[in-house]
Amino acid sequence: MNAQLVYVLIFFSCFLALQALFGLLRSARSGHVVNQRLRVENRSGSASEALKILRKSRALDGAGDFAFALRWFNRLITRSGLPFRSVEWSLAAGVLTLGGMAGAFLLTHNPFMALAGGMITGAVLPLVFLRWCAAKRSKKLGIQLAPSLEIIVRSLSAGHPVPSAVALVGREMPDPVGSEFGIVSYEISYGASLTQAVGRLAERVGHPDIDLFAATVRLQERTGGNLAELLAVIADTIRERQKMRLKINAASSEGRASALILTAAPFVVGGVLQVMSPDFYGAVIHERAVHIGLAGLLLWMLMGNLVMRKMINFKV
Repeated sequence: MNAQLVYVLIFFSCFLALQALFGLLRSARSGHVVNQRLRVENRSGSASEALKILRKSRALDGAGDFAFALRWFNRLITRSGLPFRSVEWSLAAGVLTLGGMAGAFLLTHNPFMALAGGMITGAVLPLVFLRWCAAKRSKKLGIQLAPSLEIIVRSLSAGHPVPSAVALVGREMPDPVGSEFGIVSYEISYGASLTQAVGRLAERVGHPDIDLFAATVRLQERTGGNLAELLAVIADTIRERQKMRLKINAASSEGRASALILTAAPFVVGGVLQVMSPDFYGAVIHERAVHIGLAGLLLWMLMGNLVMRKMINFKV
């Protein structure tokens, strides 16, 4: 009987300890800052210094404009949301280039192919990665935009000024929209108008829904009217556009899957044959006619992929 009581007490002690631990973790998570802009502000200690750090990390100058002469490349860096560190990025590009050159030379023993492999791994792959990050960030921001505008609408309806409503989004929303609207609140605090700050936001982000939001703010500044009502209409419009995008993605999912399967099938079959029967094409693989035929097939496959992309790529 005493042993059973001891076991019961141990069980409840462990249960209470786990409950206390989960409570501490929950409180720590609730007290954690929700976006990168707040973390930078906590580290820097001032809003002006945080704005400088955020602009520099997004490859922007002190005025919030693009810092590089190659605007398309600067725009890609800014919209990717990745922290820009020139030294680290240059070292990574150099390592990728050397690795691609070494790998291509070991496979082909051809210096021209080695140079092409280095260019692909050192220049093309980073650009593809930046475009993927920018598209992923843009998609997430589009999902977060309607709730953010609704926060501004409720704040304006409660009587708060526009800067306070924008700052509320920067405090309450996670990345990416939280940091973006936080930068907007900083710029308004340091003398920019709402139209200027939102225009810079649209340039940084490059999302069609943000462009609609910026156009609405410009229209309201020129013609007047209730900004809260206009933003409420815009929030509903953005939600409907988001629903339409989801419907289009669902309708075109079969085409995307077919394109992926048709593109991957020849390479998968070739890899399986190379593993199971390495000599299957051994007698003819070095013939010039075979090389020309394979190049023609790759070109034909590329044309087919472009056609399928046009068929399933809808803009909303």
